[in-house]
Amino acid sequence: MPENHLELWAWLESGRLSDTVPREFYKERDVVNEERRMRTDSNPIGRLVEQFLATAYTAHNYGRSGVGWPSELSQITATEAMDFHKKYYVGSNVVVAVVGDVKASEALPMLEKYFGKVAAGAKPSEMTTVEPKQFAEKTVIIREQTQPFFIEGYHRPDYRTPDAAVYDAISDIMSNGRVSRLYRSLVRDQQIAAAAAGFSPFPGDKYPGLFAFYAVPIPGHSPAEMRDAIHKEIDKLKTADVTDEELAMFKTRTRADLLRGLANNQGLANSLAEYQTRYGDWRELFNQLDKVDKVTKADIRRVANEVFVASNRTSASIETAPAATAKNDGGAK
Repeated sequence: MPENHLELWAWLESGRLSDTVPREFYKERDVVNEERRMRTDSNPIGRLVEQFLATAYTAHNYGRSGVGWPSELSQITATEAMDFHKKYYVGSNVVVAVVGDVKASEALPMLEKYFGKVAAGAKPSEMTTVEPKQFAEKTVIIREQTQPFFIEGYHRPDYRTPDAAVYDAISDIMSNGRVSRLYRSLVRDQQIAAAAAGFSPFPGDKYPGLFAFYAVPIPGHSPAEMRDAIHKEIDKLKTADVTDEELAMFKTRTRADLLRGLANNQGLANSLAEYQTRYGDWRELFNQLDKVDKVTKADIRRVANEVFVASNRTSASIETAPAATAKNDGGAK
């Protein structure tokens, strides 16, 4: 925004927190119901991912539908929504980052003037439920007339783990672009998949999540082939070091991505707010490159062997069901 609109923004944004009135709550509730029907109920991959997470998690809320179950959405009241707002949208749970052509001596009094009216409240309690260690492989299969798909996930720690940068390295080496291992193996060389990648953490990073791999088979190939091909690439991580070039490319790309993200005001504000929220100190942002630089080949092999094991795995697939054979009633054709 233009610098002379900072006060307008502070007035608007603080008002959204302190003076909220849910005038069109039930209309918007219907919109959320429609979003669920569009993105989950009418989307084969959406339904698969919902079942995948529900199967992967036994106790933690990451196993619950992100958008909510239909029976829940249809019963939420405006009063319940406002109770939620008053609990979480409080001063003790808000971080504001201002970046640009402003002076702290002028901006801080302005921010205090408007955001000071936001009730401080008690900082919401952290979730105490801890997902128990998975000890048995889990599988979900959906059979219907649609594009086949395969996804699997392995439980991993949250973003505060000392190995966070190691997980980033594995994701980069396995999935970053056309030079990544999964693309080269499944898409380019074997030509069995239209897309293949790994990503982490999923479905969120505040609490321990999943390191997930997926692949989309091309016609004539099956989810089982995707599974076996992905496992071969995972086994290579566990039995042989990544190359010097792969490790160097990961570190170079990560450094470049971080610096590019700080090249404009929005990126800088987002990063400062994110790290202040996560760690309670925005300076932690500048420690990330040190953590990346310290990742070694041995770290990658160690984490792969610890995490990518069958007892820690949940897999889900869509298998294309054969078309129903039309009954011939003897009538004219």
